[in-house]
Amino acid sequence: MQITIDTSTEFASVALVQGQDIIAELTWHCGQNHTIELYPRLAFLIAKSGLDVGSADCIFVAKGPGSFNGLRVGVSAAKGLAFSLSVPIIGIGTLEGTAYQHSETGLPVCCIQNAGREEIAAAIYQNKRKNGWYQIKAEHITTVKALAQDIKEQTVFCGEISPSIAGQIKKLFKSKAVIPAQAAQLRRASYLAELGQQRLNAGDFDDPATLQPMYLRRPPITERKKA
Repeated sequence: MQITIDTSTEFASVALVQGQDIIAELTWHCGQNHTIELYPRLAFLIAKSGLDVGSADCIFVAKGPGSFNGLRVGVSAAKGLAFSLSVPIIGIGTLEGTAYQHSETGLPVCCIQNAGREEIAAAIYQNKRKNGWYQIKAEHITTVKALAQDIKEQTVFCGEISPSIAGQIKKLFKSKAVIPAQAAQLRRASYLAELGQQRLNAGDFDDPATLQPMYLRRPPITERKKA
C-alpha cells in the first residue's frame, strides 16, 4: 500500500493506493487548518479501509508550489511517516499532479494556481504517444498575459482558476482555451499517486532528509519590509 498526501492549498486530499488500484480517497476544503485536520482524516481513511499503517511501503507527497503552511504540514507529515515506517518517499509537483488529471486529452495542459499580487504560478505539460508525459514549461510565476508567449495552440487550462482569471483566459486565448468544468478541476491525491507509482516502479526515490517544499516565492514573513 502507498499513502498519498496533498495539502498544497486550501483544498487537501489523501489517498490509499495499491499500484493502479485506488483503495480509498478523501478530498475536502480545509482552509488554513492543515495542521489539525490532516492526521485525523488520514487516520479515518486507514481505519475505514481496514488496513494497518504499517503495511505502507512508500509515501507520496505533493511538494508544491502552494501555500507556505499547507506544504510545510504535508511534507513534514510525509517525511515523518517515511522515517517511522522506514519506507521511501517521493515528492511530486503539485501543478504536475493537477495537470495529469487531463493528460488523456493529448493537448498541452497548463496548470494554474493563484500566487497573489495579480500573478499566477503556472507550468505546462503534455502527453504524446511518442514522448509520453513530459514537462513543456517548468513551474514559474507569471501572468495570464505573459502565458501568451508560451501558448500558441489549443490548450487545457486547469487548477484552482478563479472566475476573474478564467475570464482573462477566455478573452485572451478565445477558442484555444479549454477550461474543464469546476468539478473536474478538483485536485485529487489519486492522480498524484499515479505519478508517484511510475517513479516507485523505476526506483526513483527522494531523500527524506533533504526533500523540501517547492516555493516559487519566499513567504511574506521572510521578506524585508521597506524602510
